[in-house]
Amino acid sequence: MHGEMMEEQLLISDILEHAAAVHGQAEIVSRYSHRDIHRYGYADALERTKKLANALSRLGVIEGQCVGTLAWNDHRHFELYYAISGIGAITHTINPRQSSEQISYIINHASDTFIFLDPDFIPLLESIEHQIKGVIGFVVLANRFEMPPTKLPNVWCYEELLQGESETYHWPRFPDSTAASLCYTSGTTGDPKGVLYSHRSTLSHARAVAGGEGWMLDSSSSVLPVVPMFHACAWGIPYSAAMLGSKLVLPGGALDGKSLFELIDSEAVNSMCGVPTVWQGLLRHLDSIGRKLTNVEKVVVGGSAAPLSMIQEFDEKHDVFVMHGWGMTELSPVGAVNCLTPEMKLMPRNERHQLQMKQGKPLFGIKMKIVDDNGMEQPHDGRSFGRLMVKGPWVAKSYFKCTDHSAFSCDGWFDTGDISTIDSSGYMQIVDRAKDVIKSGGEWISSIEIENAALGCDGVTEACVIAATHDKWGERPLLLITVNKLRSEKTVQQHLANVLPKIWLPDAIIIVETLPHNATGKLLKQELRKTYQNYLISDEIA
Repeated sequence: MHGEMMEEQLLISDILEHAAAVHGQAEIVSRYSHRDIHRYGYADALERTKKLANALSRLGVIEGQCVGTLAWNDHRHFELYYAISGIGAITHTINPRQSSEQISYIINHASDTFIFLDPDFIPLLESIEHQIKGVIGFVVLANRFEMPPTKLPNVWCYEELLQGESETYHWPRFPDSTAASLCYTSGTTGDPKGVLYSHRSTLSHARAVAGGEGWMLDSSSSVLPVVPMFHACAWGIPYSAAMLGSKLVLPGGALDGKSLFELIDSEAVNSMCGVPTVWQGLLRHLDSIGRKLTNVEKVVVGGSAAPLSMIQEFDEKHDVFVMHGWGMTELSPVGAVNCLTPEMKLMPRNERHQLQMKQGKPLFGIKMKIVDDNGMEQPHDGRSFGRLMVKGPWVAKSYFKCTDHSAFSCDGWFDTGDISTIDSSGYMQIVDRAKDVIKSGGEWISSIEIENAALGCDGVTEACVIAATHDKWGERPLLLITVNKLRSEKTVQQHLANVLPKIWLPDAIIIVETLPHNATGKLLKQELRKTYQNYLISDEIA
């Protein structure tokens, strides 16, 4: 017997319609690439988005086609999020930090019909235009007076494209299983893989991350997503904020500490989301000018783990709670959040900081388990570790146009490739990536924990640990660091000796000028392995 309830579909266009009707004056504030500030309300955004929907239809975009975006976080990109999926097409966000070869690959793989791009990215597309012959035309996100010269064919000006279009548009209704957006993985090994989100998965994810287990947003929130809108739908924030009427502050392409603080201060931001490297830059800027964060209550850290030193600095200097958000492109992207709980509030500060280092508890809808190499489930005791497996309504069940389903097991679980623990309270903590964990003389050593410990040493700005071949122990940890002040390897080693087990201490520490990163800011350890894999061969452990 079925329940006798209306079977309304959950569509992305409904979010903006709701925001305009209920939170119409709530602001979307964004910074242009030329640093001017634009502001309007959700009601204004809906009017412009309907104009864009009419323009897309006039260009010939139809349901099921992919439309690429190559843009920073601003109001025009926000309009594209809603208009493209609203008409039944697919919003394909392209990460400009990927290599030109990867970008041309994913544009062709997605069969993009049009690409909407910020002026900053014209040279990038000009360099690969001969490789992406399937693209019909390019729309530059600018006014007429901002339009730069370009060799790209079939170019439109965004604002001129919207001129003359009607503000009346009736969103089509279709099954909420319809594809809505397409994001590609960073492609650290092999070609990038596409993850095709549906309307239902997008709304389910947005509602989950917005709530009390997630970002804790409401109509009084002023949220700054520094996480790019070209990466995994900006962690769902452009949808969550509109859904709840939060003020949405979009930083454009200016992600340095000074520019971010200007927006944080002027727009009374109380919630922020981004990767650790961005927050390191903000903290250094605040130190240099002697300022504190007065309105910010919480900062969400994702992409990689926040070191203990960052958690302590935000708390002790700025009274800001750091909470981890863990996920992957395949999870839309968020699967677990370490939010502030009543139990945490009662903990001594040092104990709470240690708990905050965990990636958090799964959001409702996400199931997690850890398994050993034989697929046997491991206990949730906080000590046993294994491969992290997940399933849920916003977890991918396959890759876009891909026949390789090796990450998707036959019983419906997705293998994340992470090694983790889960404790009796449900907190999950990433120990390492399966490919990065160090196996030394039968012991497993976490590269992540060594990296976090190194970042706690004053002057160390970035740390990367790889498994180097050793003729006695098989593998031993090798630490590479960047520094912003003179530090000797001996000083760092002494610091690590105070916080790590002896067997985990790196056999060598190398100071380098820079460390390589992929398109989403994660360390490219495979490149470092090629260079330093045999660095320790024939060395003896003292």
